[in-house]
Amino acid sequence: MESFVIWWAAHVMLPNWLSVFLVSMIPLIEERGGLILARMLNMPLWSGVFWCVVGNILPIPFILLGIKKFLHWLSDHHFSKLAEWVEKKADKNRPKIERFGFWGLALFVGIPLPGTGAWTGSLVAALFDMDLKKASLSILLGVFLAAVIMTIVSYGFMGALIS
Repeated sequence: MESFVIWWAAHVMLPNWLSVFLVSMIPLIEERGGLILARMLNMPLWSGVFWCVVGNILPIPFILLGIKKFLHWLSDHHFSKLAEWVEKKADKNRPKIERFGFWGLALFVGIPLPGTGAWTGSLVAALFDMDLKKASLSILLGVFLAAVIMTIVSYGFMGALIS
């Protein structure tokens, strides 16, 4: 992830806010990469956090509402291996989510570890037929938790308090 963010910072010539916004929308990189990029671009803390959160939240409704149809389409169009991989990824995380429900999903999205985040959390919620409103709120809480954690990591504890 860091090498991608470094590459982006060096080669993509977009306004800083747009770069951070777009990177935060990319699956698996998401908000974690966006905040690292914001720091690399010397963006003010609150601006960086704002564009990361907005970029990370934007795909959530599309994933929750459309991922099942998209996976079905993949299976019907000779991409069944990819669809199976995505479904296995969700199934792998099923016990963690089902054990703690709403709060489990929020923590899954919010603890910035590889393979977690809003994209995976939305995928898991959709494939497990979780209630749309509860899943959305849980994922949003997770995104905000990840923003707090990654802001402290990216900007440093004092930078997060002062800015």
